[in-house]
Amino acid sequence: MTKRTGGGQSYRTELVRKAIHLCSLSIPLVYFFVSDATALSVLAPLTILSLLIDVARFYHPSTSQLYYRVFGWLLRTHEADHDRKRLTGATYVLLSATLCILIFPKIIVITAFSILIISDTVAALVGMRYGRHRFLRKSLEGALAFFLSALIVVGVTPKAAYLPIEYLIGFLGALAGTFVEALSIAVDDNLSIPLSIGALMWVLYVLLFPSGLEALQ
Repeated sequence: MTKRTGGGQSYRTELVRKAIHLCSLSIPLVYFFVSDATALSVLAPLTILSLLIDVARFYHPSTSQLYYRVFGWLLRTHEADHDRKRLTGATYVLLSATLCILIFPKIIVITAFSILIISDTVAALVGMRYGRHRFLRKSLEGALAFFLSALIVVGVTPKAAYLPIEYLIGFLGALAGTFVEALSIAVDDNLSIPLSIGALMWVLYVLLFPSGLEALQ
C-alpha cells in the first residue's frame, strides 16, 4: 500500500485503485452461495491468467508496452519495478482468494477476505487524508479506521451459531489484521492480511469452539 501522506493526484489515484479493489468484494459475496469447487473453478483460471499477464509484462516487450499504456497509471512504484518483478495487487487478490478457499472453512474465508477488501480500503483512504500520528509503519488514524471497519465486518458476516465466542474470535482476528496491515511486512497485504486473520480464527475455533468447525464448512 502506498505511503499515507500526500494529497492531490496521489489521493485521486488511490480512490480509483480502491474503487477497483472494492469490486473484489464480489468474491466473498458470491462464494457464500456456491461450493468450494465452483468457486475454485472460476478463481483458479483467473489467477493463472493474471499470473501469466504479470509474467508477460516483464518479459514480453509488446505486452509490456500495451499493458503500461493502459494500466500503468494505476500501478504503484513497486508493481512497475522491472528489477524486483513484483506481482500486481489484482494478481495477489486472486491468489489470496484461491489460497484462502483451499485452506480455510467457508465462513472464515468470507470474514477474513471481506476484512481485507473493506478495511484495507478504508485504512488507506483515511490514512492518506487524515494520517498524522505514526503507528508501526503506517498511521494511527489509518489503523483505527482498519480496526473499526473490521469490527463492522465481523458483526455482519455469517457465523456458525452466532454465539458470543464467535464474535470474540472475530474481534481477535480483526485486531490481528490491524497489526499485520500496520506492520506492512514484505509479504503483500492482499496475502498477509486474510491469511493471518484466517489462520488465527481457525486456531481460535479449534481451541474455543471446536464444535462450530463443522458448521463453518
